[in-house]
Amino acid sequence: MSYPEPSLDDPVLKNQMKRLHELIVWSRWLVIILLWLVIGSLSLWGMRSDISLLMEHFTWATVRHGLFHNRLSAIGLGICLGMTTSTLLWQSRNIIIGFPPSYRQRLERQVLKIRQQGSTHPLWRWVINNY
Repeated sequence: MSYPEPSLDDPVLKNQMKRLHELIVWSRWLVIILLWLVIGSLSLWGMRSDISLLMEHFTWATVRHGLFHNRLSAIGLGICLGMTTSTLLWQSRNIIIGFPPSYRQRLERQVLKIRQQGSTHPLWRWVINNY
């Protein structure tokens, strides 16, 4: 199927860009869930004795002690918290302010690349196929 040259007012292109963005959002949250299930749970398991101490006597000194003496677990939790926070901020910015022009252009280029490759592209079914 041949597509006309894209224009800024092309509703099909805009809809496909929207679908690609939704796919990116879903994939980010899937990665975050997997991070929490694997790295987050292992990190919390590694800190289980410090967590039980925190449940009895919570002080910031025990939090610091637990993170300092379980550096690998602290790094794992930092990765999970960092990815979650960055995705929340990214998604909030997109909702409140809108897409930056560079992101919009990248979405448009990706949709055009998917169109050009055709049904052999792995994202064809989710982004283009319904049109």
